[in-house]
Amino acid sequence: MTMKRRNQRGFTLIEIMVVMVILGLLVAVVAPNIMGRSDQAKVTIAKTQMRNIANALDMYRLDNSHYPSTQQGLEALVERPSGSPEPSNWNPDGYLDSVPVDPWDNEYQYINLGSSDYDLFSYGADGNQGGEGDAADISVEDIK
Repeated sequence: MTMKRRNQRGFTLIEIMVVMVILGLLVAVVAPNIMGRSDQAKVTIAKTQMRNIANALDMYRLDNSHYPSTQQGLEALVERPSGSPEPSNWNPDGYLDSVPVDPWDNEYQYINLGSSDYDLFSYGADGNQGGEGDAADISVEDIK
């Protein structure tokens, strides 16, 4: 009885090594580019959130003829504020579902500069005033 040898085809050690080298080169080239983008992505998220807050503040002003006071803060966009100035036409659904925190888990800073102006900013990655790069402050003026 003769046994026929089956035609088996598989990967050789050399083919596997070539694929591993190619994958290693791809990781070496792509990984540094991806790793450095997380800080940049957080800055983009902060600017997008600030744009949404700024739109909600503008809607509040359209309804009530003024921005929330500094004391009322951004919470006035979620729940009807009390105190002066009292919002006369506050939207019963609110202007935001909740006040977001910046991507570094810090609260956005809001200051009412008068009935027709405000300042909205984030202290950036370091959570302190000033800084450079991703630690730089981000102001609503940067997104307008």
